[in-house]
Amino acid sequence: MAAPVSIPSPPPDWKQIHIPIGEWLHGIMPFVPEDWAIRITTYALVIIVGIFAAVVIANRRLTRRGAEPWVIVDVGIWAVVLGIIGARLYHVATHLGDYFGPGHDNPWNPFQPGSIWAIWEGGGAIFGSLIGGAIGVLIGCRITGLRFWSVADAIAPGLLIAQACGRFGNYFNQELFGLPTDLPWGLEIDRPNPAIPVGIPEDVLFHPTFLYEIIWNVAGFVLIILLTEKIVRVAGRRLPTLVRKDFWQWGKVLGLYLIWYGVGRSWFESIRLDPSDTFFGIRSNVWAALGAVVLGIIIIAVQSRRHLGVEPDVYQPGRRPEPSAAVDSEDTYSDSDDDEPGDGAAELTEAAATSGSTRSS
Repeated sequence: MAAPVSIPSPPPDWKQIHIPIGEWLHGIMPFVPEDWAIRITTYALVIIVGIFAAVVIANRRLTRRGAEPWVIVDVGIWAVVLGIIGARLYHVATHLGDYFGPGHDNPWNPFQPGSIWAIWEGGGAIFGSLIGGAIGVLIGCRITGLRFWSVADAIAPGLLIAQACGRFGNYFNQELFGLPTDLPWGLEIDRPNPAIPVGIPEDVLFHPTFLYEIIWNVAGFVLIILLTEKIVRVAGRRLPTLVRKDFWQWGKVLGLYLIWYGVGRSWFESIRLDPSDTFFGIRSNVWAALGAVVLGIIIIAVQSRRHLGVEPDVYQPGRRPEPSAAVDSEDTYSDSDDDEPGDGAAELTEAAATSGSTRSS
């Protein structure tokens, strides 16, 4: 019997939202099948919420650096699409036994259950989405003229919020939980569950790894925001380099994100109960998490040596949109029309020259 203070799992019905479109339309359009319905998985909803939150956060950070409002959407479309593709490819590559070999007759047919393409059946890896998303950001930056490192720094904190939202999907699906535990916050899991080894009693609780990662990611988001957006002087004295917001440019916020997420994920992954491919006795995602930590350290070290000053602009040289491009008519009036000639241009020039030292990354 589960402990009184344990964490209950949602009922199976909460895994998806069933919208009976056929029942509503069949009376007025008889050709619509009565059993026709739309099924939206809860996991998909929380992922969408996470993506939306990440885009809003990135837009705020990027526009404070001088980018056009919502230009991040043009980049984000590429990042999301390629991130989904990368997530699926990475999952398949690290779970080959689930798609190939005995009992898997046609893994290449997208119209058959269990194919490598059927991401709607579940199966996506965050590390794959990071790789695919990074490629998407690179493509989006080439199109919009934005600097890759500026965009990466703007996106990085929001990724932690998006990933925290995604972990709620694991909670609703009762998946990716941890080893058995007798802690008072143990997670209840309905039986049968393919991830639970044979022989574990019915009343055993499990580590709520979804909750651990949510807490870790939100804490990382708060840390990064405080570290990169707070005032750089206290009592008239300059703070150490690592806690000055003008230090966290040129991709170093991305590096900090990789270190934070990699450290936490290496532990969460090591106590998970679901099967996974291993190398030298260590789960593949633990290796990936450790790789993220190393990559983050390398990015911070290399960029600190290569770029000693602040970023001059979030746009590549010659790619910043002309201010006049946003004006639809010569008859458009604004309060700035009463200013002296040249004042607006001077302010824009000054803002661009000082954006790296006065605005967050």
